[in-house]
Amino acid sequence: MAESVTALASIIQIAVAPVFLLAGIAGFLNVMSGRLGRIVDRARVLERRANSFSDESKLALASRELRTLWRRVRIINWSIGMCTASALMVCIVVVSLFIGDFLAIHIETFVVVAFVLGLLLLIVALVLFLKEVQLATRVLVAGLEYSD
Repeated sequence: MAESVTALASIIQIAVAPVFLLAGIAGFLNVMSGRLGRIVDRARVLERRANSFSDESKLALASRELRTLWRRVRIINWSIGMCTASALMVCIVVVSLFIGDFLAIHIETFVVVAFVLGLLLLIVALVLFLKEVQLATRVLVAGLEYSD
């Protein structure tokens, strides 16, 4: 009995680091979903306003901004998808640690591959997030707002 408790405690200690990584990924997903909501809200407002524009220059500006907003939506959606896939891989790592110990099978290679894949997915998510933020700041024009 004492042996199994010690083994379980050891597995729990090993699983703590991936669980902290999951907490970080969850925070990152929260930030990205907030950005996605703001982008979609801005696009909806701009679409409503653009329907009332009669000036061609304002309509062209609104159309260009809408294209950029929808491009940002696609990028942030991909980032959210990669981040979610990363979290799933980390969950698989944690579950694998417990199953491997419980069934006494050697899954070290699988755990390493799954963890590295999870980190690579997180890297892709971060790069996509950076691209979306750069796109948002690149098209930002200070003081520009569309009047009705």
